[in-house]
Amino acid sequence: MRRLGTGIGWRPEIADAVEAMPGIDWVEAVAENICPGHLPDSLVRLRERGVTVVPHGVSLGLGGADRPDEGRLTALAERARALGSPLVTEHIAFVRAGGDLTATQPLEAGHLLPVPRTRDALDVLCENVRIAQDALPVPLAVENIAALIAWPDEEMTEGQFLYELVERTGVRLLIDVANLHTNHVNRGEAPAQALDELPVEAIAYVHVAGGFERDGVWHDSHAHPVPEPVLAILADLASRVTPPGVLLERDENFPEPAELERELAAIRATVKASGELPAELPGARAEVRPAPGAARQRTAVAQAALLSALVAGTPAPEGFDHARLKVQSHALAAKRADVVAKVAPELPDILGTAYRALFLAYARARPMTGGYRHDALAFAGHLLLAGDSLADTDSDAEARRRLSDWWLERSGPAPLSRRPAARLLHATRRVLQRR
Repeated sequence: MRRLGTGIGWRPEIADAVEAMPGIDWVEAVAENICPGHLPDSLVRLRERGVTVVPHGVSLGLGGADRPDEGRLTALAERARALGSPLVTEHIAFVRAGGDLTATQPLEAGHLLPVPRTRDALDVLCENVRIAQDALPVPLAVENIAALIAWPDEEMTEGQFLYELVERTGVRLLIDVANLHTNHVNRGEAPAQALDELPVEAIAYVHVAGGFERDGVWHDSHAHPVPEPVLAILADLASRVTPPGVLLERDENFPEPAELERELAAIRATVKASGELPAELPGARAEVRPAPGAARQRTAVAQAALLSALVAGTPAPEGFDHARLKVQSHALAAKRADVVAKVAPELPDILGTAYRALFLAYARARPMTGGYRHDALAFAGHLLLAGDSLADTDSDAEARRRLSDWWLERSGPAPLSRRPAARLLHATRRVLQRR
């Protein structure tokens, strides 16, 4: 495992600034936003200069009850090869639930949700990680996530959970110190205890990011400056082991390049002279037995119940903090609205200031069952069929015409599908064409 150095999350909005920044040793790119056959020119130029590029996945759902999707694993492997990456990374999280294991409607969270720290969930995660390791051409590192909510009746701390995961699979760790701070504020978990318990010698690299606190809840926004408590956790980690790499994450509300460079300088100063790079990262793996079918079943039922409460309005599972579930539910809906506006920027342009209220009203009754582009089409189709006002009286007809044109242009034609959601889109298209 080679030393990465100091890096920054590559995003199209700051691509030019990243190229011009001094002292950038490596960058991380969201894997799902990269097309292997059409790499962004900026990433190509960075690679030609010797800058390492690491693909960072967000949709695999290694902590989910189902086995990892072969198509998603193939796509992640393709990106690693195209970028010449020394490793790939993903999250210890679940992002979807329901389906065959529970005989319920498949649901998408659109965000990373925490797995319960139980023996069942650990068994499932270990098997899923091994499946991913076998499918990828380079080593895998997995990231601890930030959480607004905690599962009841957990059997391990975060450090214990990560220690056993590494011991049983040999997987590397991507430790996000901002997420440790988030879990300290939201769940009362001491970052120092997590660092005491987890195998720091397995760390592949470290994430550093900002957030904000509202009503006693810390939101891991990646859109604010890195606060001092996060740098303090980084200092604690660096006093135990010199991380092979440290990376600044920023996804929204990008400041001027000089501000990003100041944050990078603060990160470098924090880890400077913190110790020697570990001579060798863990490589041996204990045998991972297949997770018992009952463990997957129990995990599936628990995750489906939680996700349904968050996105479909079903009763909250026993033992959860109802106030925190409400905060998480609102955060998921807000993120869903924000991402749909990014993947389909024409929608807020057509609907204007009414976009957000219309989308949140739609989302309350209709959980996401596919990707964000599918969600954008379904939202537009719903508005057109519902016949509700889209704007003030004078502009409603124009907004409806533009929305109809947009929907029809992107919705088909396509072969008939057995999936109910696809059939609904097909039926909506026929209705709109008749109109």
